[in-house]
Amino acid sequence: MTDQQAPNYGRAGRDLRAATAVALLLVAALVIALLISPVSFAMLVAAVMVLTVHELLAALDGEIPRLVRLTVYLAAPVMVMSAYWRGGDALLTSFVASVLLVLSVRLPQGQDNYVSHVSKAILVLVYGPLFASFAVMLVSSDRGVQKVIALVALTVATDLGGYAAGATFGKHPMAPKISPKKSWEGFAGALLVQVVAGVLLWLFMFHGPWWHGAVVGFLMVITATVGDLIESMIKRDLGIKDMSRLLPGHGGVMDRLDSLIVNAFIAWALFALFL
Repeated sequence: MTDQQAPNYGRAGRDLRAATAVALLLVAALVIALLISPVSFAMLVAAVMVLTVHELLAALDGEIPRLVRLTVYLAAPVMVMSAYWRGGDALLTSFVASVLLVLSVRLPQGQDNYVSHVSKAILVLVYGPLFASFAVMLVSSDRGVQKVIALVALTVATDLGGYAAGATFGKHPMAPKISPKKSWEGFAGALLVQVVAGVLLWLFMFHGPWWHGAVVGFLMVITATVGDLIESMIKRDLGIKDMSRLLPGHGGVMDRLDSLIVNAFIAWALFALFL
Protein backbone atom coordinates (compact mmCIF):
# COMPACT_ATOMS: atom_id res chain seq x y z
CA MET A 1 0.00 0.00 0.00
CA THR A 2 1.36 3.44 -0.93
CA ASP A 3 1.07 6.43 1.32
CA GLN A 4 -1.63 8.88 0.35
CA GLN A 5 -0.06 12.15 -0.78
CA ALA A 6 -1.47 15.53 0.07
CA PRO A 7 -2.95 17.43 -2.90
CA ASN A 8 -0.59 19.75 -4.72
CA TYR A 9 -2.20 23.16 -4.97
CA GLY A 10 0.79 24.83 -6.60
CA ARG A 11 2.03 28.24 -5.55
CA ALA A 12 -1.32 29.10 -4.01
CA GLY A 13 -0.75 26.50 -1.32
CA ARG A 14 -4.50 25.93 -0.93
CA ASP A 15 -7.60 24.72 -2.75
CA LEU A 16 -8.58 27.91 -4.57
CA ARG A 17 -12.01 26.64 -5.61
CA ALA A 18 -12.97 25.80 -2.04
CA ALA A 19 -11.36 28.98 -0.75
CA THR A 20 -13.28 31.12 -3.26
CA ALA A 21 -16.61 29.45 -2.44
CA VAL A 22 -16.08 29.92 1.30
CA ALA A 23 -14.97 33.52 0.81
CA LEU A 24 -18.13 34.31 -1.16
CA LEU A 25 -20.28 32.77 1.57
CA LEU A 26 -18.49 34.81 4.23
CA VAL A 27 -18.94 38.03 2.24
CA ALA A 28 -22.63 37.20 1.71
CA ALA A 29 -23.13 36.68 5.45
CA LEU A 30 -21.41 40.00 6.14
CA VAL A 31 -23.47 41.89 3.59
CA ILE A 32 -26.75 40.38 4.81
CA ALA A 33 -25.94 41.30 8.41
CA LEU A 34 -25.12 44.88 7.40
CA LEU A 35 -28.28 45.18 5.31
CA ILE A 36 -30.47 43.98 8.19
CA SER A 37 -29.09 46.42 10.78
CA PRO A 38 -25.87 47.48 12.50
CA VAL A 39 -26.82 45.47 15.59
CA SER A 40 -27.11 42.30 13.51
CA PHE A 41 -23.56 42.90 12.31
CA ALA A 42 -22.41 43.33 15.91
CA MET A 43 -24.14 40.08 16.87
CA LEU A 44 -22.47 38.31 13.94
CA VAL A 45 -19.07 39.56 15.12
CA ALA A 46 -19.84 38.41 18.66
CA ALA A 47 -20.74 34.92 17.42
CA VAL A 48 -17.61 34.73 15.27
CA MET A 49 -15.51 35.74 18.26
CA VAL A 50 -16.86 32.80 20.25
CA LEU A 51 -15.63 30.52 17.45
CA THR A 52 -12.34 32.39 17.42
CA VAL A 53 -11.89 31.96 21.17
CA HIS A 54 -12.57 28.24 20.86
CA GLU A 55 -10.02 27.96 18.05
CA LEU A 56 -7.31 29.95 19.79
CA LEU A 57 -7.70 28.22 23.14
CA ALA A 58 -7.45 24.81 21.48
CA ALA A 59 -4.36 25.84 19.52
CA LEU A 60 -2.56 27.53 22.42
CA ASP A 61 -3.08 25.07 25.25
CA GLY A 62 -5.56 22.24 25.63
CA GLU A 63 -4.84 22.08 29.37
CA ILE A 64 -6.15 25.51 30.36
CA PRO A 65 -8.67 24.84 33.18
CA ARG A 66 -12.32 24.64 32.18
CA LEU A 67 -13.38 27.57 34.35
CA VAL A 68 -10.79 29.83 32.70
CA ARG A 69 -11.99 28.71 29.27
CA LEU A 70 -15.59 29.36 30.21
CA THR A 71 -14.68 32.83 31.42
CA VAL A 72 -13.03 33.66 28.10
CA TYR A 73 -15.96 32.21 26.13
CA LEU A 74 -18.38 34.43 28.02
CA ALA A 75 -16.14 37.49 27.95
CA ALA A 76 -15.79 37.52 24.15
CA PRO A 77 -19.41 38.39 23.22
CA VAL A 78 -19.75 40.67 26.26
CA MET A 79 -16.76 42.73 25.11
CA VAL A 80 -18.04 42.97 21.55
CA MET A 81 -21.59 43.96 22.46
CA SER A 82 -20.38 46.39 25.15
CA ALA A 83 -18.29 48.11 22.49
CA TYR A 84 -21.32 48.33 20.20
CA TRP A 85 -23.75 49.66 22.78
CA ARG A 86 -21.48 51.93 24.84
CA GLY A 87 -18.28 52.51 22.88
CA GLY A 88 -14.65 52.58 23.92
CA ASP A 89 -15.17 53.18 27.64
CA ALA A 90 -17.40 50.12 27.93
CA LEU A 91 -14.95 48.05 25.89
CA LEU A 92 -12.08 49.01 28.18
CA THR A 93 -14.18 48.30 31.27
CA SER A 94 -15.34 44.88 30.05
CA PHE A 95 -11.84 43.92 28.95
CA VAL A 96 -10.20 44.83 32.27
CA ALA A 97 -13.02 43.09 34.18
CA SER A 98 -12.50 39.98 32.04
CA VAL A 99 -8.76 39.98 32.71
CA LEU A 100 -9.34 40.30 36.46
CA LEU A 101 -11.85 37.47 36.32
CA VAL A 102 -9.41 35.23 34.44
CA LEU A 103 -6.71 35.95 37.01
CA SER A 104 -9.14 35.17 39.83
CA VAL A 105 -10.85 32.00 38.61
CA ARG A 106 -7.48 30.37 37.93
CA LEU A 107 -6.39 30.74 41.58
CA PRO A 108 -8.04 27.55 42.97
CA GLN A 109 -5.98 25.33 40.62
CA GLY A 110 -2.73 26.29 42.33
CA GLN A 111 0.56 27.78 41.21
CA ASP A 112 1.58 25.20 38.58
CA ASN A 113 1.36 26.83 35.11
CA TYR A 114 -0.57 29.78 36.57
CA VAL A 115 1.32 32.40 34.55
CA SER A 116 1.17 30.30 31.41
CA HIS A 117 -2.56 29.68 31.62
CA VAL A 118 -3.62 33.24 32.42
CA SER A 119 -1.20 34.75 29.89
CA LYS A 120 -2.60 32.59 27.10
CA ALA A 121 -6.18 33.35 28.11
CA ILE A 122 -5.47 37.09 28.11
CA LEU A 123 -3.72 36.81 24.73
CA VAL A 124 -6.89 35.21 23.35
CA LEU A 125 -9.00 38.08 24.70
CA VAL A 126 -6.71 40.65 23.08
CA TYR A 127 -6.07 38.92 19.78
CA GLY A 128 -9.73 38.07 19.19
CA PRO A 129 -12.57 40.05 20.78
CA LEU A 130 -10.61 43.18 21.75
CA PHE A 131 -9.35 43.80 18.22
CA ALA A 132 -12.66 42.79 16.62
CA SER A 133 -14.59 45.19 18.88
CA PHE A 134 -13.19 48.13 16.94
CA ALA A 135 -15.16 46.90 13.91
CA VAL A 136 -18.43 47.10 15.83
CA MET A 137 -17.50 50.56 17.11
CA LEU A 138 -17.07 51.50 13.46
CA VAL A 139 -20.54 50.27 12.51
CA SER A 140 -22.13 52.09 15.45
CA SER A 141 -20.62 55.42 14.39
CA ASP A 142 -21.84 57.93 11.79
CA ARG A 143 -21.86 56.33 8.31
CA GLY A 144 -20.94 53.12 10.08
CA VAL A 145 -22.08 50.68 7.41
CA GLN A 146 -20.01 52.52 4.79
CA LYS A 147 -16.99 52.44 7.08
CA VAL A 148 -17.25 48.68 7.62
CA ILE A 149 -17.62 48.12 3.88
CA ALA A 150 -14.49 50.24 3.36
CA LEU A 151 -12.62 48.26 6.04
CA VAL A 152 -13.47 44.95 4.38
CA ALA A 153 -12.84 46.26 0.85
CA LEU A 154 -9.40 47.60 1.76
CA THR A 155 -8.41 44.37 3.51
CA VAL A 156 -9.62 42.26 0.57
CA ALA A 157 -7.72 44.56 -1.80
CA THR A 158 -4.54 43.77 0.12
CA ASP A 159 -5.16 40.03 -0.20
CA LEU A 160 -6.03 40.15 -3.89
CA GLY A 161 -3.21 42.47 -4.89
CA GLY A 162 -0.68 40.59 -2.80
CA TYR A 163 -1.75 37.19 -4.10
CA ALA A 164 -1.85 38.22 -7.77
CA ALA A 165 1.54 39.95 -7.71
CA GLY A 166 3.17 37.35 -5.47
CA ALA A 167 1.97 34.38 -7.51
CA THR A 168 3.04 36.04 -10.76
CA PHE A 169 6.26 37.85 -9.89
CA GLY A 170 7.22 36.78 -6.38
CA LYS A 171 10.93 35.96 -6.13
CA HIS A 172 12.22 37.81 -3.09
CA PRO A 173 10.87 36.54 0.27
CA MET A 174 9.79 39.23 2.71
CA ALA A 175 10.06 37.16 5.88
CA PRO A 176 11.28 33.64 4.96
CA LYS A 177 11.49 32.47 8.58
CA ILE A 178 7.91 33.54 9.32
CA SER A 179 5.92 33.27 6.07
CA PRO A 180 8.02 31.82 3.21
CA LYS A 181 5.40 32.47 0.50
CA LYS A 182 5.09 36.19 1.28
CA SER A 183 7.28 38.20 -1.11
CA TRP A 184 8.26 41.80 -1.60
CA GLU A 185 6.71 41.67 -5.06
CA GLY A 186 3.46 40.58 -3.47
CA PHE A 187 3.69 43.44 -0.96
CA ALA A 188 4.23 45.90 -3.82
CA GLY A 189 1.17 44.56 -5.63
CA ALA A 190 -0.89 44.78 -2.44
CA LEU A 191 0.29 48.35 -1.89
CA LEU A 192 -0.62 49.42 -5.42
CA VAL A 193 -4.11 47.89 -5.34
CA GLN A 194 -4.74 49.11 -1.80
CA VAL A 195 -3.82 52.73 -2.49
CA VAL A 196 -5.98 52.77 -5.63
CA ALA A 197 -8.87 51.24 -3.66
CA GLY A 198 -8.42 53.83 -0.91
CA VAL A 199 -8.47 56.72 -3.37
CA LEU A 200 -11.60 55.39 -5.10
CA LEU A 201 -13.40 54.85 -1.80
CA TRP A 202 -12.64 58.37 -0.63
CA LEU A 203 -13.69 59.96 -3.89
CA PHE A 204 -16.91 58.04 -4.53
CA MET A 205 -18.09 56.74 -1.14
CA PHE A 206 -16.91 59.35 1.34
CA HIS A 207 -16.60 62.31 -1.08
CA GLY A 208 -13.39 63.49 0.53
CA PRO A 209 -9.89 64.43 -0.66
CA TRP A 210 -8.24 61.68 -2.70
CA TRP A 211 -5.05 61.87 -0.69
CA HIS A 212 -6.91 60.88 2.47
CA GLY A 213 -7.77 57.59 0.77
CA ALA A 214 -4.19 57.18 -0.41
CA VAL A 215 -2.86 57.61 3.13
CA VAL A 216 -5.43 55.21 4.58
CA GLY A 217 -4.69 52.65 1.88
CA PHE A 218 -0.94 52.93 2.42
CA LEU A 219 -1.16 52.52 6.19
CA MET A 220 -3.70 49.72 6.10
CA VAL A 221 -1.66 47.59 3.71
CA ILE A 222 1.17 47.77 6.26
CA THR A 223 -1.05 46.80 9.19
CA ALA A 224 -2.71 44.03 7.16
CA THR A 225 0.71 42.60 6.34
CA VAL A 226 1.79 42.86 9.97
CA GLY A 227 -1.41 41.11 11.06
CA ASP A 228 -0.72 38.27 8.64
CA LEU A 229 2.86 37.93 9.87
CA ILE A 230 1.75 37.96 13.52
CA GLU A 231 -0.55 35.00 12.98
CA SER A 232 2.13 33.19 10.93
CA MET A 233 4.57 33.67 13.81
CA ILE A 234 2.06 32.32 16.33
CA LYS A 235 1.42 29.25 14.17
CA ARG A 236 5.13 28.63 13.69
CA ASP A 237 5.71 28.87 17.42
CA LEU A 238 2.89 26.37 17.99
CA GLY A 239 4.08 24.09 15.18
CA ILE A 240 0.79 24.14 13.25
CA LYS A 241 -0.09 25.00 9.64
CA ASP A 242 -3.61 26.30 10.27
CA MET A 243 -5.46 27.38 13.38
CA SER A 244 -8.15 24.79 12.57
CA ARG A 245 -9.92 23.19 9.61
CA LEU A 246 -13.25 24.93 10.05
CA LEU A 247 -13.14 26.84 6.74
CA PRO A 248 -12.23 24.74 3.66
CA GLY A 249 -9.47 26.36 1.63
CA HIS A 250 -8.69 28.85 4.39
CA GLY A 251 -8.02 26.86 7.56
CA GLY A 252 -9.47 28.36 10.70
CA VAL A 253 -11.39 31.52 11.49
CA MET A 254 -8.22 33.38 12.45
CA ASP A 255 -6.53 32.26 9.23
CA ARG A 256 -9.15 34.38 7.49
CA LEU A 257 -9.42 37.23 10.00
CA ASP A 258 -5.73 37.79 10.83
CA SER A 259 -5.40 40.92 8.70
CA LEU A 260 -8.98 42.09 9.14
CA ILE A 261 -9.06 42.35 12.93
CA VAL A 262 -5.76 44.25 13.03
CA ASN A 263 -7.06 46.56 10.31
CA ALA A 264 -10.26 47.07 12.33
CA PHE A 265 -8.32 49.08 14.90
CA ILE A 266 -6.32 51.13 12.39
CA ALA A 267 -9.49 51.80 10.35
CA TRP A 268 -11.31 52.97 13.48
CA ALA A 269 -8.46 55.37 14.25
CA LEU A 270 -7.93 56.65 10.69
CA PHE A 271 -11.61 57.03 9.88
CA ALA A 272 -12.05 59.05 13.06
CA LEU A 273 -9.19 61.27 11.92
CA PHE A 274 -10.20 61.76 8.28
CA LEU A 275 -14.01 61.46 8.39
